[in-house]
Amino acid sequence: MTALAAPRSDFARLWRVACASALALGLGGCLGSGLSDLTGAAASLSPFSAPGQARRAPLLVASTHNGARVGAATFSEIVATVPPGHSPGLIERPVVTPESASRHFTLGPAKPLSDSAFQMEASRLLSGRTGLGRDVLVYVHGYNTAFDEAAYRITQIVADTGFSGVPVLFAWPSRNSLFGYGADKEGATASRDALEKLLRDLGRNPDVGRVHVLAHSMGTWLAMEALRQAAIGGDGSLGGKIGSVMLAAPDLDLDVFRVQVARIGRADNISLFVASDDRALMLSSRLAGSRARVGGLDLTNKQQREEVTSLGVRVYDLTGARDGGDYFRHGTFAEAPQIVQVIGTRLKDAKVVEASAAAAPAIPQPGPVSAPAVVAHEELAPLPQPTAAPSPSAQAPTGPVTQAATQ
Repeated sequence: MTALAAPRSDFARLWRVACASALALGLGGCLGSGLSDLTGAAASLSPFSAPGQARRAPLLVASTHNGARVGAATFSEIVATVPPGHSPGLIERPVVTPESASRHFTLGPAKPLSDSAFQMEASRLLSGRTGLGRDVLVYVHGYNTAFDEAAYRITQIVADTGFSGVPVLFAWPSRNSLFGYGADKEGATASRDALEKLLRDLGRNPDVGRVHVLAHSMGTWLAMEALRQAAIGGDGSLGGKIGSVMLAAPDLDLDVFRVQVARIGRADNISLFVASDDRALMLSSRLAGSRARVGGLDLTNKQQREEVTSLGVRVYDLTGARDGGDYFRHGTFAEAPQIVQVIGTRLKDAKVVEASAAAAPAIPQPGPVSAPAVVAHEELAPLPQPTAAPSPSAQAPTGPVTQAATQ
């Protein structure tokens, strides 16, 4: 007796469910549980750490979660702590033992703030600081990310980069669900106005030096949309204070990104962290009708390389970079210590554009693509201007982390 074949439509539904499941697992900026999954490394399971005193890290928060008005955010301040034995790239959290500030990242209770009190608190934290210490770093998390996971991540990045300014977490309403991709996109869309207002208000704060933006995965779309809206409103430079815009594993359609960059009108301060072996973005591309995702571009492909670098952005290829063991390789930007050091370099290198000059920013013109160069641990290696096909002995050194940029 022959078994009946399942209808083709059933196979299609099963395929969509399988893809959605894998996508949900992979695209979660910090993955599900917030414990060992948060680091993707076996080392995080160890409850032991070097003795010493935990480091306090004040964190300002703007959130569009429950309680916020439509298009607005609620504000608070949280004091996070970093354990004295912290290992770069990891977020030490308890698995077996009770939480302890001497061994784990911790979050204190949230202190509610009004809109004006938020800016006053930013000014207080920045008071007396000079140079890079007057900067703020706004972190926009990705899909399937719980609030505490996002707070731990920005705290870890600040600790590992040595950022001396004030970190700000923009927390948008992710469902923190494996199958919440569509709902998360709607939550991100509804948060564009609130993020735009936050960025512009920070730009108007006289105590703020530069405003940097670091966004991950779906959060990169939200960040670029907020900057695009600010540009449409005539304040794309945030009063001349816009610093580095760093997009990690951007879950962005290439054509959409091209339009966003054109509207913003400036690309030399935008850095992309991409990896052709990002399995999460491979699935995202498939579900988007095989549309290329910016974060999954293959820079060994001449056409893809020229398409993105012709925009004038700076590109870092994370393909093959060692990270904490994340199978989907979607969190490499924060889990690979050498990449975190690059982020720290970008925070130090970014320059403020004077407000008068930023009124009509020039769009960078396409130029020749430089040869890859290894990113050094402390600073970026120089990028030679290609003039002819290099001889084998003169080729740029290769390695797991490379940079491509227009000159």
